[in-house]
Amino acid sequence: MASMALIVVAYSCKDDEVSSDLPVIEEEEQQDVLADYKGPVYADDYSAIASWENRSSWNLANVHDPSVVSDGKYYYMYGTDASYGNALEGHGHFPYKKSKDLVNWDFEGTAMAATPDWVKDTLNNMRTRVGLDPIADPVFGHWAPVVRKVGDKYRMYYSIVVDNFIGNGLPNTEANFDNTWTERAFIGMMETSSPLLNDWEDKGMVVCSVSDRGTDWSRSSTGDWSGYFKYNAIDPSLVVTPEGEHWLVYGSWHSGIAALQLNPETGLPLNEFDVNDESTWGTTIYTRNSSSRWQASEGPEIIYNEETDYYYLFLAYDELSVAYNTRVCRSRNITGPYEGFDGSAVIGKDCFPIITHPYAFNNHSGWVGISHCCVFQNEETGDWYYSSQGRLPANTNSNAYSNAIMMGHVRKIRWTEDGWPVVMPERYTAVPEKEITEDEFVGSWEQITLNYARGTQQSSVALSLSSDHKATGALTGTWSFDAANKVLTIGSLELCVERELDWEASPRELTIVFSGLNSSGVSIWGKKN
Repeated sequence: MASMALIVVAYSCKDDEVSSDLPVIEEEEQQDVLADYKGPVYADDYSAIASWENRSSWNLANVHDPSVVSDGKYYYMYGTDASYGNALEGHGHFPYKKSKDLVNWDFEGTAMAATPDWVKDTLNNMRTRVGLDPIADPVFGHWAPVVRKVGDKYRMYYSIVVDNFIGNGLPNTEANFDNTWTERAFIGMMETSSPLLNDWEDKGMVVCSVSDRGTDWSRSSTGDWSGYFKYNAIDPSLVVTPEGEHWLVYGSWHSGIAALQLNPETGLPLNEFDVNDESTWGTTIYTRNSSSRWQASEGPEIIYNEETDYYYLFLAYDELSVAYNTRVCRSRNITGPYEGFDGSAVIGKDCFPIITHPYAFNNHSGWVGISHCCVFQNEETGDWYYSSQGRLPANTNSNAYSNAIMMGHVRKIRWTEDGWPVVMPERYTAVPEKEITEDEFVGSWEQITLNYARGTQQSSVALSLSSDHKATGALTGTWSFDAANKVLTIGSLELCVERELDWEASPRELTIVFSGLNSSGVSIWGKKN
C-alpha cells in the first residue's frame, strides 16, 4: 500500500476521557509534585539481565502478547512463553507479572506448570479417528492467553499449538517436511478465584482448529499458505455484552477471525463444539482477504466501550518480528458488520485506523513489532490503556539478536470525538497531573505520521510551534490549545495531549506528547523536544 499524504481534519478528543489514575494536585502543590517525580530508569535493551536468574530485575522485560486484568489491588499481566534467549524455557507456561501502578512490575512466575494431559489425548484421539498414528511426544507451543474477571472468578483462555506435521507426526522442521500441514491448535480454559493465589483449575478444551477440507491435508511446499484449517484456534479474546452474553473471539491468518458464543456459567461453548459441524465453529467477523487464507492478520482483541456503545476489534497486521502494526474497526453488534474509519464494512479488505506502527524518534533505535495488544480500563477512573510487546530493531547496540528483545509497553488511550481510540506515542509512567499551559507548547517538536510501510520504521520530522500561534514544518497552520479538554489544534487537526516521560532523552525527562488521526485514519504522533 502506498504511503498516504497527511490531510488534516478535525477529530477532537472526548473531554470525558481525560481523567488520570492519579488525583489532580492543587495548584500550589503542582510544581513540587513534578519536581519530585522520578520515572523508570530500567534499560530498553535488557539483554544483560535477560537470564532466568535475573528475573527479579526484569520489570517489563520478556513480555509477548500480554493480557492485563485487575483484582482491585494489583494489575496482572500474562503472556506467551516467548523470551529472549529462551530464558523461560523449562519453568512452566504463561508467565505473569503484577503491578500496583502499571509502571513497576514484579515477575511472579508462570500460571501453568505443565501442558494439560487432555491436549495430547484429544489430539491423538482425533488422529486415530482419521487413520493416523498417535504422536508420542508432541511439540507444543503455548501462546497468547486472555484473562478476564467473570463474576467472582477469573478465566484464562489460552492457546496451545501442536508443531508436528499431520502426515508423519514428526516435529516441524525442513528435514521432516512430508507435504502435509502442521497439526491443529487448541484453545483451553482455566479458572481461579484469585490471580494472587495462582491456583488455576483447568476446565479443558473450548475449541480447536477445524478443517473444511476433509482429510486432504496435503501441502505443496513450505511456501504454500492456503491453510488446511479454516479457523486457527489461537489468539483468544473474551467480551461480555451489556445483555450478559459471553463471546469468544479467536483466529489467526487462515480464514480470519471468528466469534463463538459461550455459556456464561461454564465458560465453554453455548452449543457443543463439533469438529465435523461447521455451524458450531463460530461466525466469521473479519477477514483481510476473502479469496485467500494468506491473511497476515491475527491477535484479535475485543472490547466494548459503554461510552460510545461500540464493540472495538483490534487486530495485529503482518509478521510479528518487525512489521507488526495495529488496526481497529468497530461495530454496534458483537458479530458485526465491523466498520472502518470511513464507515464502510471492513470484511475482505484492510481496515483503518492504524494506531501503532514501527517507528523511531530521534536519539533511540525506536521500536518494531508493536502489536498483538490487550486493551483494558481502570474502572475507577475510566482511563483506557493499550499494552503490547515492542521489539528492538536488529543490530541495536551491535547485537545481531536484538530483534528478539521483547519489552512490554503500556500506553494510555484517548478517544476522539467520533469515538475512535488513539494511542499515546510514549509509554505510560504515571506522571502526576499538572495542568498543561499554552506556553509549554512553544518550541521544537518531533512529529511522526504512522503511514503503513511494511517492515519499515516511520521516522520523525521537525515541527515548530511559535509564540504567535504559528505551526511550521511537519504540520502547518495556526495552533491553539483547549486546556480543559487537553486538545491541541493545528490547522483543523485536533490532537489529544498528555504529559508523559520522554523515553528517548538521556537522562529521561518529562515532556508533552500528542496523538490524533488524520482524514485517512492514520495516527499522527508528536513529542516536544
